[in-house]
Amino acid sequence: QVHLVESGGGSVQAGGSLRLSCAASASGAAFSNYCMGWFRLPPGKGREGVAVIRGDGSTNYAESVKGRFTISKDNAKNTLYLQMNSLDPEDTAMYYCAAKIGPTICGRLFPADYPYWGQGTQVTVSS
Repeated sequence: QVHLVESGGGSVQAGGSLRLSCAASASGAAFSNYCMGWFRLPPGKGREGVAVIRGDGSTNYAESVKGRFTISKDNAKNTLYLQMNSLDPEDTAMYYCAAKIGPTICGRLFPADYPYWGQGTQVTVSS
């Protein structure tokens, strides 16, 4: 079982930056081996993948955020991050971190791949 808690959301003007954090706690597998991702739920739309980071640190991003967002993790702190720069009103959404453990494929931006989810943190970007 993995418990995830997001923080760092808020309101910002277009062009601004925010950094989201996701603290993970679990028994068993080491955090360094987790496959973790950030997803978002924009108002009136479905949940969409934002970025994924594998256990080896390699990453995958949605086209809409490439060059603006950076996913990273600190294995010593069991924490996942999402640095968001050049924010646009289209980035307004509830942001969730998600995790999966085990010898499964990691890297797809599909919410259904991830069994563990945090409660979400709201990001609102005004024009």
